[in-house]
Amino acid sequence: MTTATGTRDFLLPDLGEGLSEAEIVEWRVAVGDVVTVDQTVVEVETAKAVVDVPCPYAGRVVALHGAAGEVRPVGQPLITIAPLDGDGGDDPHATYREEERAGSGNVLIGYGTGHGGSGRRRRRPRLALAPEPTAGTGAAAADPTPAAGGADAAPTATAPAATGGAAGLAVTGADGGSRTAPLVISPIVRRLARERGLDLAALRGTGPGGVIRRADVEAASAAPAAKLAAVPDTPAAHVGLAPAADGDVVIPLTGIRKAIADKLSRSRREIPEVTIWVDVDATGLLATRAAINAATPDAPVSILALLARICLSGLRRYPQLNAHVDTEGQRIVQSAGVHLGIAAQTDRGLLVPVLRDAQRLTTRELAAALAETTAAARAGTLPPARLTGGTFTLNNYGVFGVDGSTPIINHPEAALLGVGRIVDKPWVVDGQLAVRKVTQLSLTFDHRVCDGGVAGGFLRHVADCVEQPALLVANV
Repeated sequence: MTTATGTRDFLLPDLGEGLSEAEIVEWRVAVGDVVTVDQTVVEVETAKAVVDVPCPYAGRVVALHGAAGEVRPVGQPLITIAPLDGDGGDDPHATYREEERAGSGNVLIGYGTGHGGSGRRRRRPRLALAPEPTAGTGAAAADPTPAAGGADAAPTATAPAATGGAAGLAVTGADGGSRTAPLVISPIVRRLARERGLDLAALRGTGPGGVIRRADVEAASAAPAAKLAAVPDTPAAHVGLAPAADGDVVIPLTGIRKAIADKLSRSRREIPEVTIWVDVDATGLLATRAAINAATPDAPVSILALLARICLSGLRRYPQLNAHVDTEGQRIVQSAGVHLGIAAQTDRGLLVPVLRDAQRLTTRELAAALAETTAAARAGTLPPARLTGGTFTLNNYGVFGVDGSTPIINHPEAALLGVGRIVDKPWVVDGQLAVRKVTQLSLTFDHRVCDGGVAGGFLRHVADCVEQPALLVANV
């Protein structure tokens, strides 16, 4: 969007279905840098993935709206660019008024446009870059809140340039005086520091220009207590959370953790789920995998890939489970393709990346796609589009050393197959007791899409294929 001064504000675009905000992870540019069209300027984290955001404008960066760790709403200014031949647009310390806008108009490939909220924002104290400290100046921390009455003016803020040294922020109060404060803008970082009893002035920021990021606070929390200075007791009203008892750990429900909580809560509210299970002899499945990998060791096939192939066979026979309920339209929608979700535990929480049209893949292609997808999910590099749109989920909770589970369906899907650990157990084979490789399979399904006959038929088909993998040949 072009402003009256000739500069352009790039607004945070819609980064995926249902996402209304993103947290700034790291700026890739600084005030004064020259950028080109489609150059990545910032890395942000949504509730679903970490995304590199390219800027659609070329020119000189004159303002960064937000610091590392700060959450920005979709449709609000992210970065201000001035044309290289503009008049006055090259001033790196210029400030610009943030206007309320309905939508970005900017498109990230694969994401589309969106609209930000139009609610009134709280006014912030006026911030200006402080000069580099000299030998005769200190870096003592001060209360960054301006004196009473300073909110009568409409302040703006510019993000600090990515300069070296121990530069701080000079906070201008109503009296015109300035005080040195820690180089941190994000309210999330300030709140986290208060909760953990840390003095921001004692921390060294690793963000652009020395900005203190959330990661810096978390790292300091893990450091020996003797190296940290405690923050004076702060009233609970300032913290924003009720005071915790001694020894309690308060973890804000934000980011991907909040997204997971919201989705699982919605699933439990809306879906009348039922779980059925069966113990199966997986000895034949393990032997089949060993034979495949012995023949072509350069392209190994995992047990999960074989289970995915078996699920696809079952969904071809029982398409009622490859569906979702459209509550508004009062209808059940059976999907033409199987978009297979794979539950993956990551450092950021439980993610369910999706293999689209998995029924078109061979077993080896499934194995390769599963390995690549789960690795990308754990690395946090999957785009939001790869984390939505699933129609059926496969959950291998056996990796946690458990036998069974009654998992929650990944809303709005209709079913989820769970697989427990494979262990040696006594098993009757042809009337004789033997030690076999046994696992437990569980199917959790939406009772609105089908009854027990269909669900039981699907689970029995999967169990039979696990016990006798040759049965798959008849269905491929």
